[in-house]
Amino acid sequence: MAVPSFLTAILDWFRVGYPEGVPDADYIPLLALLARRLSDNEVHSVMDALIADGQLPADKAGIAVTITKVTNEMPREEDIDRVRSKLTTGGWPLADPFTLGAPD
Repeated sequence: MAVPSFLTAILDWFRVGYPEGVPDADYIPLLALLARRLSDNEVHSVMDALIADGQLPADKAGIAVTITKVTNEMPREEDIDRVRSKLTTGGWPLADPFTLGAPD
């Protein structure tokens, strides 16, 4: 099976940075750097699910729950923000109890 180009780039980066292998103390920081984030297709799947379920206006908690349902993983704050941004750009309303009624 062919390795995706992004994975090949990561492996090449490891080989250059750690020619003798990754020291034990570096595993956790490296994994943190490589933390999973939603792909653009997953962002669109979350948006589609929110729209289909009539969950608009969408609040932060609703987006987080939908991300969890689509990916079977806990959402990251950055991913919630990406979905919110895409919804806003698409003209979909957002409901945020912390900003509703707040002065401009």
